[in-house]
Amino acid sequence: MDHRNLPGGSMANSFPVSGNQWNRQEVKSMDGSSAANAKPNARDRGSENGVERGSPGEVFRVFLKLGITSFGGPIAHLGYFRDELVVRRRWIDEAGYADLVALCQFLPGPASSQVGFSLGVLRGNGLLGGLAAWFAFTMPSALILFAFAMGAATFTGPIAEGFLHGLKLVAVAVIAQAIWGMSKSLTPDRARAGIALAAIAIVVFFAGSFGQIAAIALGACAGLWLCRGDTAPVSGHLNFPVTRLSGSIALVLFAALLLITPVVVSATRSQGLALFDAFYRSGALVFGGGHVVLPLLQAQVVAPGWVSNEAFLAGYGLAQAVPGPLFTFAAYLGAVMVPAPNGLAGATIALVALLLPGMLLVYGMLPFWDALRTRPAAQAAMRGTNASVVGILATALYNPVWTSAVLTPRDFALAIAGFLLLTVWKMPPWIVVALLAAAGALSGLT
Repeated sequence: MDHRNLPGGSMANSFPVSGNQWNRQEVKSMDGSSAANAKPNARDRGSENGVERGSPGEVFRVFLKLGITSFGGPIAHLGYFRDELVVRRRWIDEAGYADLVALCQFLPGPASSQVGFSLGVLRGNGLLGGLAAWFAFTMPSALILFAFAMGAATFTGPIAEGFLHGLKLVAVAVIAQAIWGMSKSLTPDRARAGIALAAIAIVVFFAGSFGQIAAIALGACAGLWLCRGDTAPVSGHLNFPVTRLSGSIALVLFAALLLITPVVVSATRSQGLALFDAFYRSGALVFGGGHVVLPLLQAQVVAPGWVSNEAFLAGYGLAQAVPGPLFTFAAYLGAVMVPAPNGLAGATIALVALLLPGMLLVYGMLPFWDALRTRPAAQAAMRGTNASVVGILATALYNPVWTSAVLTPRDFALAIAGFLLLTVWKMPPWIVVALLAAAGALSGLT
C-alpha cells in the first residue's frame, strides 16, 4: 500500500524530491513496469560497478534522520529516500533504485520499509546494515504510537472522546483517498475493475481473513488469464551482498513461520504465539501498501475481541500524523491488547511480527529478482493481485471504518472535508489529522 495513504500519501502528487520527479501513480503500479522504466542520470554510477560500502553506524544515522523527518506515507518515503540516498549521497544509481522499488512493490509487505532495509543491506555491506536501517527508520514512530497507547486509558471526557472520534474520521478520509488513487493506477481497465468487484463480493460473503486470502488468490489467478498484456521492459541490474544460499534460507524461514506457527499455537494455546501469528500472517499478505493492512489486522485483532473497534480506529487515525512507516501502528495495537502480553511486550511482538515477513521476503528475493522480474506470468499475476487489493480496501472503507465513524451529518461533512483537503488541496496528512481531531474535540463541547 508507502500521504500516509495507500498505497501511501497523495497518489496524485509527485514525490517531494529534487531533480527528476517521479509520478506517484506510476511508481506505485506494482507490476514494476513504471519503476523499471526509470532512466538513470548519466552522471550516476551503476550499482554493479563498485558501489562504495559504508558501515552499519553510518546507515543507522542516516535512517534515523529519515525516520524522524519522513512524513507523508510510503510513496513519499520513496521520494525522501531517492533525494537523500540516490541524489545526495549516491548510495545507488537511478536505475538500480528503480529496480529495487519494483522488487519491493512486487512483494507483500511495507514497500518503503523494504526499500530502506535493502539500501541498508547495500550500504552496510550485509544483514547488519539492513537491520540498522530498519531499526532507525521504524523506532521513532513506533515510540510515539506506543506512548499514545499507554496514555489512551487516562484520556477521558467529552473533549477526549471528540478528539478520538475525529481520528476515526481521519481514517475515513485517508482510506477513501487511497482507494481513489489506487483505482486509477491499479484498476485502469475493465478486466482489472472486474477483478476488484469480484474481490468485494468474496470479502462480503466470506468474512474474515479467509475471504481476504481467497480474494488475493482469485486476483492472482484472474491476472494470469486476463492481464497478460505487453510485458514491461526491464533495465538495470541489482547487485546486493546477498548470496543465493542466504536468500534461500530467508525464504524457507518465511514459509516455515507462516505454516508452522499456527500449528504450534493450536497445540500450546499460547497467547504470545497467537499474537505473533496474527501479526505475522497479516504482514505476509499485505499486497498494495500500508492501508491494505487495515482489514487484515481488523480481522485478526478486533474480531476476536483483543482490541475494541473504537481503539483500533483511533490509533489508526493517529498513525497518519507520525513520520516513518504506517506499519508501526502494530506497536500501538500490541500495547492496547486486552489479553496479555500487552504493553511493551505486546508492542514489541506485534511490531516485529508485522514487519518480519516483508523483510525476510525482500532479503530472500534480492539474489533472484533479476531472473523473476522478466517473466510475463509473474507480472500478470501481480496485476491481478493489485486489482483485488483495491476491492479488499473498498470493503474495509465501509466496514468497519465508515460504519463506526460516520454517525451524524456533521461526521459526514468532516469526512468529506478531509477527503477533499487530501485529494484537491493536496494538504499533508498530518495537517488533516490535526484539523479533524481539533474539529472532533470542539464537537465534544457541544
